[in-house]
Amino acid sequence: MKEDLQHLISLQRIDASLASASIQKQEVPGKIARLDQNFDFLRERVDEEKRRLDELLKEHRAKEDSLKRGIEHLKKTKERLLEVKTNKEYQAMLKEIDGIVKKNEEIEDEIISKLEEIDAARNSLKVREAELAEFRLRHDKERKYLESEMSRIDNETAFMMKDIEIVREKIDSDILKQYDRIKAKRNGSAVAPVWKGVCEGCHMNLPPQMCNELQKSTEIVQCPFCSRIIYWDDRGENG
Repeated sequence: MKEDLQHLISLQRIDASLASASIQKQEVPGKIARLDQNFDFLRERVDEEKRRLDELLKEHRAKEDSLKRGIEHLKKTKERLLEVKTNKEYQAMLKEIDGIVKKNEEIEDEIISKLEEIDAARNSLKVREAELAEFRLRHDKERKYLESEMSRIDNETAFMMKDIEIVREKIDSDILKQYDRIKAKRNGSAVAPVWKGVCEGCHMNLPPQMCNELQKSTEIVQCPFCSRIIYWDDRGENG
């Protein structure tokens, strides 16, 4: 029976490791997803900066074209000024020329403003691209690590499953059923040590007489409070 108890302790240890590995494996896809989301977010910001810069360059070209047309319009209007025959027509042409000049000046101011926006957008894009490049290195490295963690966990899980199968075959079938029932009820914890008279499964103080018997017993003993299979811990009372 002592041998069965040792096998139960080993089985629970492996079961606990397997449960921990399962939790880790469940967490990895979420970590990878968050890593990818952060990368996509930075990449989208760079794309937005590029689109904004393209829009500004397009607007700048439109302003330049508008100014060229304005200058051409001014040139032709001044040529027509030489053809007028009356003072009234002359004054009207001067007024038209003045309006064209003011309009062209406004466009020139808009072009200067647009160039300032373009410079700011280019600088901002450089910053975003540098951030993305830096994060890409971390992203690729961390993603590779997480993927390797998945493989490592899968390999360890496969070995643990084999170990569990081997250990379970060594345990009496009735005791194994008892272990499985307790494990299902106690969130995976079916075996607990007793140290300093306390069941470390439920942290309840056991009767002194029971502790004395537990140290000598060769039978499977259950905690009267939590029903876990208990054993006397060899750390000793001074451990």
